[in-house]
Amino acid sequence: MTSTGIRLHAPAPGWSISADVVVVGSGVAGLTAALRCEAEGLTTVVVTKARLDDGSTRWAQGGIAAALGEGDTPEQHLDDTLVAGAGLCDEDAVRILVTEGPDAVRRLISTGATFDTDDEGGIQLTREGGHHRRRIAHAGGDATGAEISRALVEAVRARGLRTIENALVLDLLADADGRTAGVTLHVMGEGQHDGVGAVHAPAVVLATGGMGQVFSATTNPSVSTGDGVALALRAGAEVSDLEFVQFHPTVLFLGPDAEGQQPLVSEAVRGEGAHLVDGDGVRFMVGQHELAELAPRDIVAKGIMRRMHEQGVERMFLDARHFGADMWEHRFPTILAACRAHGIDPVTEPVPVAPAAHYASGGVRTDSHGRTTVPGLYACGEVACTGVHGANRLASNSLLEGLVYAERIAADIAASRADGGLPARVPAPAEQRPEGPERSAQRPQGAERSPAHPLLGAEARFAIQRIMTDGAGVLRSAGSLEKAADQLQRLHAEARDALAENGKTAEPGVDTWEATNLLCVARVLVAAARLREETRGCHWREDHADRDDTDWRRHIVVRLNPDRTLAVRTTDTADFPPTRQHQQEQ
Repeated sequence: MTSTGIRLHAPAPGWSISADVVVVGSGVAGLTAALRCEAEGLTTVVVTKARLDDGSTRWAQGGIAAALGEGDTPEQHLDDTLVAGAGLCDEDAVRILVTEGPDAVRRLISTGATFDTDDEGGIQLTREGGHHRRRIAHAGGDATGAEISRALVEAVRARGLRTIENALVLDLLADADGRTAGVTLHVMGEGQHDGVGAVHAPAVVLATGGMGQVFSATTNPSVSTGDGVALALRAGAEVSDLEFVQFHPTVLFLGPDAEGQQPLVSEAVRGEGAHLVDGDGVRFMVGQHELAELAPRDIVAKGIMRRMHEQGVERMFLDARHFGADMWEHRFPTILAACRAHGIDPVTEPVPVAPAAHYASGGVRTDSHGRTTVPGLYACGEVACTGVHGANRLASNSLLEGLVYAERIAADIAASRADGGLPARVPAPAEQRPEGPERSAQRPQGAERSPAHPLLGAEARFAIQRIMTDGAGVLRSAGSLEKAADQLQRLHAEARDALAENGKTAEPGVDTWEATNLLCVARVLVAAARLREETRGCHWREDHADRDDTDWRRHIVVRLNPDRTLAVRTTDTADFPPTRQHQQEQ
């Protein structure tokens, strides 16, 4: 795969370090990959955008799915995953997930994670939407992600892994052969380094999480701005299935104008017996699906939206008053506290809920070892598209996917080094931090040989979010997507033309880099959503209401051209295509 040559407009690196592997991200996928790489004797550096425990993992409430219970089997877990994925899962990828998952969870426990147990000391399991068995392990009632994050962060610190916190990764470095050679990054004033620098490494693992901030209301933290997907696209990698954004059905409704990260009301609440009702107390999901409130998330989200439209309202309700105070306080303490902080008491009243952007089922295209179409670049977790989720992620499969595929990446990097397939680490120049005004006057990284990507002003972030929420949210149509595409193209063209005509671009900085990354992923998402003229999984087209297996049981793959236009293609079949480097190895 040839690099686009495009880089974000940024100062040249003023310092550098080297390693065997650089892992970008500190959620379950990133820290697991880092710990396993370190255990293989690889010098590993972890780069994370905020603090080590500030990613999406810590916000995961429900739990981690695996066939751990009596009578449950990986085959049953596979069946539920394939049904949720609506015909687009890669069955081999799912089989890897469900067969390797139970032991991966046990290794997570040996790393220090503590899950809730029953009276006999076994792992306590619950159900969530789309699962026909209790197979969701949880911690702290509804604080599973926080417990996993705590255990992994403590393990990373105990083993002395080098970490760079508060660092936004900008672009991939490549050698003369187009192979990965590290990353450039900007430390936001609170790390060992300050300003733009570089980590030189022959293997880079992207574990940057999702892109939920592309919409106005999301369950994702503010750092989820699609940085990994945008970086991969600029590096020449392919992305797939980006149109499949899962909107969580039950997010605490804070009003029609609420923006930013919204409190999640876990699916586990419904798993324990809560009912979805309208304003009259009618359980409207009964009769719509055999699992009613526990149908896959796309079906529940659509059921909620339909009822809202029928009644001309902006929220439905989740009724769990029958739980009683004791169950709320012990099983769902985090959700209870969030509701009460907003003046709602679930013990005595139904909780207002509405769908909000939650999880990207698509991302950077990988094979079964996490390898992307760029040699030396790997991806795992929400930033990746392994083929596991298809058109709609099964509840609580995300933590498991991050865990399983991170371990596979570490094993592949170690094997590549052992057989000579991983280039030797190139020592970085001695660390230096240039002094004085010449630092900010340096030419952008790679400006002599490649186009600098024009930067959007920070205010564009909110414009992009409004465009995407209005045109590419839960409900989509040809008209809404065309309008969104035109508005996004206008933002893109204005920044491009300003740079071309007078060399002007927004001042490089975290806000402008994030806005530029958001525009990149928004354009790809809308392009794929316009092309897929059907309703499948969490992609809902009002003007194409039916699933079309004849024409659309296939994947949409997108890459970025050197002129910053998008190259969009569809696969010939529903089979998840191998990465190019994997094809060459065959």
